[in-house]
Amino acid sequence: MLARTIIEPFRIKSVEPIRWTTRLQREHRMQAAHYNLFLLPAEDVLIDLLTDSGTGAMSTHQWAALMEGDESYAGSRSFVHFSASVQDIFGYRHVIPTHQGRAAERILFSVMCKKGDVVPNNTHFDTTRANIEFVGAEAVDLVISEGRQPSLHHPFKGNMDVAALETLIQRVGRERVPLVMLTITNNSGGGQPVSMRNAREVSAICRKYRIPLYFDACRFAENSWFIKLREEGYANKTPKQIAQEMFLLGDGCTMSAKKDGMANIGGFLCTNDDKLAQQEKNLLILTEGYPTYGGLAGRDLEAIAVGLQEALEEDYLRYRIASTAYLGDHISQQGIPIVQPPGGHAVYIDARAFLPHIPPEQFPAVALATELYLQGGIRSVEIGTLMFGAAATMDLVRLAIPRRVYTQSHIDYVIEVILEVWKNRGRIRGMHLTYEAPFLRHFTARLEPVTATSLVAAEEAVLTR
Repeated sequence: MLARTIIEPFRIKSVEPIRWTTRLQREHRMQAAHYNLFLLPAEDVLIDLLTDSGTGAMSTHQWAALMEGDESYAGSRSFVHFSASVQDIFGYRHVIPTHQGRAAERILFSVMCKKGDVVPNNTHFDTTRANIEFVGAEAVDLVISEGRQPSLHHPFKGNMDVAALETLIQRVGRERVPLVMLTITNNSGGGQPVSMRNAREVSAICRKYRIPLYFDACRFAENSWFIKLREEGYANKTPKQIAQEMFLLGDGCTMSAKKDGMANIGGFLCTNDDKLAQQEKNLLILTEGYPTYGGLAGRDLEAIAVGLQEALEEDYLRYRIASTAYLGDHISQQGIPIVQPPGGHAVYIDARAFLPHIPPEQFPAVALATELYLQGGIRSVEIGTLMFGAAATMDLVRLAIPRRVYTQSHIDYVIEVILEVWKNRGRIRGMHLTYEAPFLRHFTARLEPVTATSLVAAEEAVLTR
């Protein structure tokens, strides 16, 4: 019999209580947090969908591996286990551990990029873009046109526009492009996958111009599963085989092990270039730690070594992708505009379509995310004008689902809250900034709901600039 009910492919062995709050309490909490969900205490959140990064539940095998952690400063056996697991999947010669993905990005771009350089990607995520811009280089997004149309159905909306990539290289000159990146899955574009064919075409362009290709591999397992389901010729291949084939097309990768590493902390940088690896290890020693621990405890290395393999298990991936689609399909059937089809790790609500009366400069996705919290204690994240400024082409609310944490009843509750907010969407007001940092402003920004008075003040501020 083919079961239609999604069941979690695990049993729950330990539970963490969550606390209910009233609407009035949540209003006070939001005011105290300056209407920035990042600034909320986690204990005041009922369902936390802010991110899937480091928020998952580890398996019994991972917990057992923790006890095997070798905390030797140099040359620990935990690094040997970690490196072997990474190389089994990714295949690159040098494996450099870091405390998380953005540390790998900072090291990579600090070594490879300089002021005036250009780094193409399908779509850069926030930390990737910020680390590129921090060294004075330019981050350019080249996702296919379908990837910029939320309601359009396409099996691989994360694909890079290959023609646009070659045009860019020819326009700025090969010497200004130190590397090309491909993000799998494309987080900022709705968690959409990249096809093997597209990765192969991007790789061919890079080989033609002798430019290294690096993968942002945070959700490589989910991307592999989408290829297995949607791309011709891969139905009978395992997710690991698909991942291994894709990574053969590149020269290295950055990875946040807090995603498809199934761990609470950690990441790594890989490369096949011996000279670059030495430079990267030198910088690692300066800022992260010795190259056999990279800012991580031995027990963390062990947990990642196990988690990378577990992320490729078919029972897990089948459940993971189906449970995300369950949320996306249920709300879209009720008219909620989302990025179609639902992504692997998250559902993305199209805030511009949800709140057409709020212009992008008033941060519609922030306004919607705020209302989801006020209505039901759900924390999500804006991916749009606040996060990316002028580079934003969409305003999305991402509902990122932590791995192996919430059950179907939790998701049913999320659906109910979203539908209630949808009924009263006309009452939601836009937001305006009262404070912003020069980099990654969305993490610490302070905002307030738009009022007639604040609109006049904002207009006067623009006129006096």
